[in-house]
Amino acid sequence: MISYAEAFSFLFLLLVAMPMKYFMDMPALVKYTGWAHGILFVLYVIYLIMVASDEKWPIKKTIIGFIASLLPFGPIVFHKKYL
Repeated sequence: MISYAEAFSFLFLLLVAMPMKYFMDMPALVKYTGWAHGILFVLYVIYLIMVASDEKWPIKKTIIGFIASLLPFGPIVFHKKYL
């Protein structure tokens, strides 16, 4: 659930909040969406480490999971492909 929420918040930030900030001069949405995305990102990384430890994942799989969090749709693809 965290991976989907994190991916959605990142896409919302990039595709909705940022254009509204720069084209419509509405920076408040970036502020609140950015905070939510930041919290979800930290939770994603914490849960990634917890699951990797519990399931005894190889370090390569854990690193791929982390890199996926930096890409749009990355957590969704990681979840579908690796889990």
